[in-house]
Amino acid sequence: MAYQIGMISLGCPKNQVDAEHMLALIDEAGHSIVDYVDGCDVVIINTCGFIDDAKKEAIENILDTVELKNEGLVKKIIVAGCLAQRHKEEIAKEIPEVDAVIGIGADGDILKIIDDVMASDRIIEKFPPQSDLPLDGQRILTTPEHWAYLKIADGCSNRCTYCTIPSIRGDMRSRSMENICDEAKQLAEVGVKELILIAQDTTSYGLDLYGELKLPELLNRLCEIDGIEWIRLLYCYPDKITDELIATIKAQEKVVNYIDLPLQHANDRILKAMNRRGTSEDIRNVIAKLRKALPDVVIRTTFIVGFPGEDDEAFEDLAVFVNEMEFDRLGCFSFSPQEGTPAYDMPDQLEEDVKIRRGEIIMQDQLTIVEDKNNAKIGNTYKTIVEEYDPYTDSYIGRTYMDAPEIDGLVKFTCSDELEVGDFVDVRIFDVDEYDLLGEVEE
Repeated sequence: MAYQIGMISLGCPKNQVDAEHMLALIDEAGHSIVDYVDGCDVVIINTCGFIDDAKKEAIENILDTVELKNEGLVKKIIVAGCLAQRHKEEIAKEIPEVDAVIGIGADGDILKIIDDVMASDRIIEKFPPQSDLPLDGQRILTTPEHWAYLKIADGCSNRCTYCTIPSIRGDMRSRSMENICDEAKQLAEVGVKELILIAQDTTSYGLDLYGELKLPELLNRLCEIDGIEWIRLLYCYPDKITDELIATIKAQEKVVNYIDLPLQHANDRILKAMNRRGTSEDIRNVIAKLRKALPDVVIRTTFIVGFPGEDDEAFEDLAVFVNEMEFDRLGCFSFSPQEGTPAYDMPDQLEEDVKIRRGEIIMQDQLTIVEDKNNAKIGNTYKTIVEEYDPYTDSYIGRTYMDAPEIDGLVKFTCSDELEVGDFVDVRIFDVDEYDLLGEVEE
């Protein structure tokens, strides 16, 4: 029997790809997929459970859907994803209106779970090993047609002391190179022009499967695929930015000079407490190597403020580091203690208002840095991919190689010709608007 299915996917791009795999299975089985939840037979909520804000967002979505169910607008609710994997007992106990709570490894069984919840009034709980999570198969893309995430591995073996990912998703599992390239070819055939490579730790790709770091070889093979014009790297670890990887980025025109490098801190004592590999000096050396080999490289990073034991001196080290390094893109998060992690029970936990204030200081300094960097772009011309047309201003919105979708800035520009979403054009920058650039297509 065919049902009407709605999907709410929350959290990171890796979770989004999992949802796309489930949607493909649902579609192939003949069910109707809708982009709303009112009137659905089944609503699947694919949750994130990484930090407190993500858990709060997931619970709010579950409760909103429960309210629709109580009003008769939704028949069944399935909670999947990281929050379900981590807090299955609490969800089943505290929100009895939920019809199924399923773990990461159950995504491939979503069709049977849908049938079971429609045929039963009891709550269904299914938690096979995380390693049962399918890493390949068909997807229904929920991104625009011209770009897509390409997940090259799942899980993580790094064991940072603040992170729940290994307990939620298990150890790192790399996909085979052939399998990844086959999917990339399929994406290119349906019009994808930009591949965004993701994993919990992209730079560790291949270590578990081949016994060595294989990201450079993977990039070389992906660059051979016709139709792909940009390849972007997210979630890279500084201790695995090898000379070979840098040389590959430099040699391959399709690999954009953009790297997402979550550093988390810059004080050696805090880095050690986080179980991050390397020192502040090691990080500085990696950044120097990247900038020497790739003068126009854009480095995105993230930091955690308020980690246990972060005294004034440790925070000052971080603030000085941020100002000295002048990152192109930067996100800053307050430490969120997560049950089951070593950092949860560490002494010298900081007050929330101290964390918030420190985050504000970092982001205010970063805004000044970004404004200076953006002003230096005025007069330059950049290859830009068209994201959308704004009929109210008769202008277009796009991205340069410097901007990952959904997290970085945009280019707002005019063009006398009619453009299509996914087109590449050369845009000359004439002004800035905080994090965004303003320009016009060169005629």
